[in-house]
Amino acid sequence: MTEPLTHLDDRFWNRLLKAVEEGQVVPVVGSQLLGWPDQGRIQTLQQRVALRVLAFYRIDTASLQLTPQRELHEVVTLLKNTANLQDLYADIAEALDAELREPAFKLPTAIEKLAAIASFRLLVTLTPDTLLAQALRKRCAVNEIIHSPNLPTSEAGDLAADWLKKPGEVNLLYLFGKAQSTPVFAIHDEDTLEYAHNLLSRGSNVPLRFLGELQQRGLLFIGTNFPDWLSRFLLRLTNQTRLSDKKTRAWLVNDGQTQPELCQFLQGFSRETEIISDLSPQAFVDELYSRWLARNTPSSDQTGSENRNPLPDPASVAFFISYSRASDLPAAEKLYQTLRETGLAENEIWFDRTSIEPGGDFQQLIYAGIRGCRYFLPLISTAADRFDEKFFYREWNAAIDRSKGISGREFVVPIILDEEYNPQAYTRVPKQWADNIDFGYAPGGSADARTRQHLTKLIRELRRGEQP
Repeated sequence: MTEPLTHLDDRFWNRLLKAVEEGQVVPVVGSQLLGWPDQGRIQTLQQRVALRVLAFYRIDTASLQLTPQRELHEVVTLLKNTANLQDLYADIAEALDAELREPAFKLPTAIEKLAAIASFRLLVTLTPDTLLAQALRKRCAVNEIIHSPNLPTSEAGDLAADWLKKPGEVNLLYLFGKAQSTPVFAIHDEDTLEYAHNLLSRGSNVPLRFLGELQQRGLLFIGTNFPDWLSRFLLRLTNQTRLSDKKTRAWLVNDGQTQPELCQFLQGFSRETEIISDLSPQAFVDELYSRWLARNTPSSDQTGSENRNPLPDPASVAFFISYSRASDLPAAEKLYQTLRETGLAENEIWFDRTSIEPGGDFQQLIYAGIRGCRYFLPLISTAADRFDEKFFYREWNAAIDRSKGISGREFVVPIILDEEYNPQAYTRVPKQWADNIDFGYAPGGSADARTRQHLTKLIRELRRGEQP
């Protein structure tokens, strides 16, 4: 049988990216994407967790042949006859935590790249771990929405009615629950069936608003590798009409050969669903991210200013310098040089030198830089404080919005450029900064000893976090 495969030419990528940039595509992330290269193959998080759980029960794995992408279900099936089934949820949650606590643990590259695509505002994860949420928090605040029939009502949630008005936030749906020590996430096929039934019957804690948005958008299933019946169900659940009348698009990106029965079914009854199998999920995300970045990094012609410096990849930004281009460019230049002298590479600093207010497309790239940076440096001056409307105020608001999702670490580092150090003197500086943050001091852009020491400390913390 001929599979309904998609030819990945430039026309395909351009069409897909146009829909992504318009907010019409939602990635649905499966377990295949949560993997790391291991001797020419991909070792998945599911495989690592399954082996840890077997080790908890002192079971020799040498004689076991676990099916790739089915390891967790098979381990639970093996253990549930001798172990307390409810205990297995806590064991799996502990195994997940143990993986994330490993000193050498790193987020999968594919997950980091997918999360760095700032056009994605709605995302769905089909696994109970927090890897996608962790990657997303590198660029923005994350509103986690959990679907679980057994979750306490106080912990359930749904998409906010005004979610489109929150540019510094993305929304992540855990469709099959989020790992805890209790049975509030799916760990085997029977769990998955119950979660699917709960969605179909509109039972407990179903995020109806989020599902409504999914039904109106194209879905990009990446590395889901679900059984045939579940793939069909999810496609139907996220469509407003029967599949043969489907108006929205869907793409299935899987590693390996897709079930021939599913291919035949989609070819006959859902021609708006395309199967992509000539690229692995990781390779597909690599290409998607590379092409999105190329389309969203403006040239000097696009920005209308030859003195605009090439800006770094938003996912690599460590420090974002926000300042009034009309009044404080020379001081900002000095502070930029201080950061470079303190050990930062050029591509780790977001510093836009132009004095021209950015256009619409470039504004989105700026917001991506704010969502991706480790530290946000607003430069404060009397000259800037006189303006009642400038773009840097939008940058400040985006940083404030992102800071709501950050806990336990420093993010906003305001620096005063005036000769007089008086954080309370500025009428337009956000009150939460003036009341709660120790401002740095760099008169004319020349950082004093205390501020240099503080910036050096932040860079050291950044480097420690990068070490494997």
